[in-house]
Amino acid sequence: MHSKKFHRLAAVTLAVALSAGAYSAMAASVMVGGAPMLPTKDIIDNAVNSKDHTTLVAAVKAAGLVDTLKGPGPFTVFAPTNAAFAKLPAGTVDTLLKPESKDALTGVLTYHVVSGKLDAAELKKEIKAGKGSAELKTVAGGTLIAKSKGGKITLTDEKGGTATVTIPNVYQSNGVIHVVDKVLLPK
Repeated sequence: MHSKKFHRLAAVTLAVALSAGAYSAMAASVMVGGAPMLPTKDIIDNAVNSKDHTTLVAAVKAAGLVDTLKGPGPFTVFAPTNAAFAKLPAGTVDTLLKPESKDALTGVLTYHVVSGKLDAAELKKEIKAGKGSAELKTVAGGTLIAKSKGGKITLTDEKGGTATVTIPNVYQSNGVIHVVDKVLLPK
């Protein structure tokens, strides 16, 4: 009988410990677009839940990049919001989403991806080592210039446009996302 109580107590203790672990994992998530971005999920599985990234998700699907961004990575993704896509000239997004624009769309999207897991601390370290700026090679083969301004990280694209990281360090199982307020454009 004593052994039975011990096993029941052990089972209850284990259940409480597992619940606490699940709670702390949820507490560690960042809210983006009204949804928790769980660090146990990959980039795609989190992005599809963000109401602020429906255009980005549609573009990733149209470009055929879902499997890539569900892959092991790790990736650093600078994720433009719907409002960032809305700042592009009228008709740009509609044109990019057409099947005949798949190559151009892929180029724009992969310009927002850097190999490796560069959180804000690592980006700031690289900016400091570069005496105020860091050159980031994108998966598309282009370059982004990262700087720190007023405590925020900014990125300058090859056309001279600048985006600001509005939500840093959204950790994923296969990398990290930094939400940005502008679509970055390659040459």
